[in-house]
Amino acid sequence: METADLLKKVRQIEIKTRGLSNNIFAGQYHSAFKGRGMAFSEVREYQFGDDIRDIDWNVTARFNHPYVKVYEEERELTVMLLVDVSGSLDFGTVKQFKKELVTEIAATLAFSAIQNNDKIGVIFFSDKIEKFIPPKKGRKHTLYIIRELLDFKAESRMTNISLALEYLTNVMKHRCTAFLLSDFIVKDNFKNPLSIANRKHDIVAIQVYDRRMEELPSVGLLKVRDAETNEERWIDTSSKIVRRMHHESWTKRKEQLNDIFTKSNVDNVSVRTDQDYVKALMALFAKRN
Repeated sequence: METADLLKKVRQIEIKTRGLSNNIFAGQYHSAFKGRGMAFSEVREYQFGDDIRDIDWNVTARFNHPYVKVYEEERELTVMLLVDVSGSLDFGTVKQFKKELVTEIAATLAFSAIQNNDKIGVIFFSDKIEKFIPPKKGRKHTLYIIRELLDFKAESRMTNISLALEYLTNVMKHRCTAFLLSDFIVKDNFKNPLSIANRKHDIVAIQVYDRRMEELPSVGLLKVRDAETNEERWIDTSSKIVRRMHHESWTKRKEQLNDIFTKSNVDNVSVRTDQDYVKALMALFAKRN
């Protein structure tokens, strides 16, 4: 992308997503994630209504009377964006490509983080760690992230989510909130790395997809190409059996994905390229309150 075009696009993204983060997400984002970065402060005697999960059993045993841990909210959060930049994101049949939707969502989250005085960083991944941008504060840093989101060229077209999660676990020494943005078209089973990462950090999964992943139109013979392997083949979309098998395959993959998120205790949301991602994010935030 030419520099002038890139700067123009950055400005467009900033105007749209900053407006969203300022006007819509300011309160919801803060309330959805503020309680996730808590530091132990002190203990005090148990009072009626306290959460029993906060009982400090060592102190309770010592004084033979229930005591609870008191936490204070850390002044700032560290937010990490784990952004899938594999070949399968370069696809979209309605409104926009999956990659463009990921960029808008990531930019909105970045401005929401900055609005709340949080640090924001990015891990770009394919089947390798393509780039790591350490978390920092400030508008200048956020605009740099958006430029990278718009213009980043991955070296590989394949995907490995496990690798990205393991990298996050290793590189981030302190607890952070991490948004995993991907279409989750993967061959690796990333349940264990996701569970491990979510025990250390607060992981939120955001799936982007195109409606043609759900259902094929009846348009006769169609040549399709795997964006990651470049494998090509012809499919007969006029066949009801072919269309049904395609839909069943999607449904099965979606169930497997939901099972992984449920067992890993990870909040998640799916956003289609022709749908309003604002509503999806608002629903996600509301679920966490």
